[in-house]
Amino acid sequence: MAAYLARRIGILFVILFGSSFILYNLAAISGDPLEALRLSTDPAKEARIAELIRSLQLDTPPPLRYFGWLKGVLSLDFGLTREQQEVTAALAQAVPTSIRLVFVATIVAIILGLAIGIITALRQYSGFDYSMTFVSFLLFSLPIFWVAVLLKEYLAIQFNDFLFEPVIGRRWIAVLSVIASIIWMSILGGDRKKKLITFGASFVIHAGLLYFISSSLWLSDPFLGPVVILVLGIGIAFGMTQLSIGIGHRPTLYASLTMAVVGFLMYWPAQTMFEWENRRFVWPALLLATILVGFINGTLWSKIDRAPVIRASILTAVLMDFLLVLDKTMRTFKPYMETDAVYFRPVPTIGQVNPLLEKGDFWITFLDIAIHLVLPTFALLLISFAGYVRYARGTLLEVLNQDYIRTARAKGLPERTVIMRHAFRNTLIPLTTIMVVDFAGIIGGAIITERVFGWTGMGTLFNQAITTFDLNLLMGVFFITATMAVTANLIADLLYSALDPRIRVAGGE
Repeated sequence: MAAYLARRIGILFVILFGSSFILYNLAAISGDPLEALRLSTDPAKEARIAELIRSLQLDTPPPLRYFGWLKGVLSLDFGLTREQQEVTAALAQAVPTSIRLVFVATIVAIILGLAIGIITALRQYSGFDYSMTFVSFLLFSLPIFWVAVLLKEYLAIQFNDFLFEPVIGRRWIAVLSVIASIIWMSILGGDRKKKLITFGASFVIHAGLLYFISSSLWLSDPFLGPVVILVLGIGIAFGMTQLSIGIGHRPTLYASLTMAVVGFLMYWPAQTMFEWENRRFVWPALLLATILVGFINGTLWSKIDRAPVIRASILTAVLMDFLLVLDKTMRTFKPYMETDAVYFRPVPTIGQVNPLLEKGDFWITFLDIAIHLVLPTFALLLISFAGYVRYARGTLLEVLNQDYIRTARAKGLPERTVIMRHAFRNTLIPLTTIMVVDFAGIIGGAIITERVFGWTGMGTLFNQAITTFDLNLLMGVFFITATMAVTANLIADLLYSALDPRIRVAGGE
């Protein structure tokens, strides 16, 4: 393994050196950063041209200039931009912005894409499968700038108008309930009788929920509350148990339900903790504490086969923490909407934060950052989600036709065990490359999305570097993104060997 890693890391350095050398020289000879000044009528243009030539070393041949740039990179000095700003400072501002913009969309796209892709594979040639296939291809073919414009119109402008009087009409309640019922009926499947029961129960539940939301004006002052958190926690406990080892395994179920109750009891202490002076550290501290409690709880409930019990207990604890933070954030929505800077139009169409919002209240500032993420995250999610659905479906269908899957079924293993422990793990092997590369692409930002929504991330820096012939800025962006890309390929190779024991990365095997 050590020899393999050393060899691969050496290859990565060669790739970075070669690609950066080629890009630097091509970029240096493809444009003239002094063109605008040469055409200028400014009487001081000759002095400014001389200053730029000196600061950018334009009188040095590009190959020699590259090695001067490389020497600076080795000492973490990427040079100056054309505005005489340090490239490292510009990158330090853009990288967190790109991570904040793309990270959430990537995580949600992977989770939803894998989940729906697996369901469509298990419900092959069903109505749900055909529907999701159509939706996936539709979303995959849509241009991101057009999706962004639609989101601005319907999820920002019109939704902000709706929030002045958030009452859902009976016709919309009926239509939305029918759509949700059809989706649940397609997912759960079964014979005609089961489908009708699912449709009827789902329709009643969704219609009642939408009527309550409308009549109570919940959308203008949203919250979860302890009772809803407890109900959701119980649902999470059953879901984690089913996915982990099956409902029949009582220790896992009891451990997960215990953490759901603990999360419910933590509701009132958490409300007090969220108002402490150092509030930004409350949730991380609460998260670490609940992970520890989840580990201890899982250990106490299990005597043998402890891994799935502890895993389900910890995941339930983490999700209960998320519900507590979500409830607090939702309760901040009304005071946030009533501030002068927002004035009852909470969903923004542009920018990273509201510059008119007064600083000081941690939760209002946190909600402002989160709301500014909604539209660009949703735009990126719709596009990347479609790809994961198709990849997951195709890969799982291929795995389900393998001999070892038929053998596992012939041995009498439950279908859940066959899918989750055998098929799903091997489905992840070809998807690993896609997921790792997507995570590496987070640093690269999203050029079109950033421009449409007025964000300043790595994509914006890259576009700025090209249009202004800013070679140092271009190379700084390239170096960061290229390093992430080659590192992602190495991580993907290592994950292959972890997911499939047949793959060896050492000794030439």
